[in-house]
Amino acid sequence: KLLIFSPTPNISPRQSPSTVYGAVMNINRGNPVGHEVIVDSWPDFKAVLTRPQREVLALGDFAGYIFNIYAAFYRDLDVYRKLLLDTDAINWDQTFALCGSRLLFLREELRDEETRFNPGFTFSSLNSSHIDLLDETWHFGGSEHSRRYLANMVQCFPSTCILDSNGHPISWIIMESLGTLRHGYTLPSHRRRGYSSMVQRAQARRVHAAGFPVYGLVALDNTPQQKLLVSLGFQRLSELCHYCIHSPAYQ
Repeated sequence: KLLIFSPTPNISPRQSPSTVYGAVMNINRGNPVGHEVIVDSWPDFKAVLTRPQREVLALGDFAGYIFNIYAAFYRDLDVYRKLLLDTDAINWDQTFALCGSRLLFLREELRDEETRFNPGFTFSSLNSSHIDLLDETWHFGGSEHSRRYLANMVQCFPSTCILDSNGHPISWIIMESLGTLRHGYTLPSHRRRGYSSMVQRAQARRVHAAGFPVYGLVALDNTPQQKLLVSLGFQRLSELCHYCIHSPAYQ
């Protein structure tokens, strides 16, 4: 279970499927990771599911729940349940993660603050030379799957980082396939200097300028990150985002 935060401006309060919306936005902008959309009916749909294209998963390099992630939104629980259980929308023989939520966007602008760097520090984007560092500092890193996942995210989606005077990242964040702000991290030796808030604010403005919804998912026990997002002008949304990981090997 993850808390959902959003500063998204110019959106009236209403139920909104932001994980699905983020995935659809990426599909409509070149579909860099090969996702597709499934609905119960068209055009009057009551349940929506986004998933990796079957031919992408068939390549083998993108197996496991890190890559095989679904996003779901529904207005009718029975219709949603039928879509999952009575169709081939989900391959239950594979390991996957299902991200589902019903959200309430609250309008609020990001707060503006002056950016002050140490001499020689600059804003930049992550690149392939940074994958080792990202993998070493990620809680779920340390495998070939995690390295491929991070390399794919860095290659396909916007990222923001702060480089020190030697050109090494000291704080960063990435947008991933569902449009969320993820993988925020600051090296321990550079914490408590405001760098995390700088990269998150810069990234939020960047993805919003590109037309994406701006929101992040935060673990229930990650109080420091929750406080940081609130200080930046993010609004905690009313419901939780649930990640369900299905592994047929453990059934």
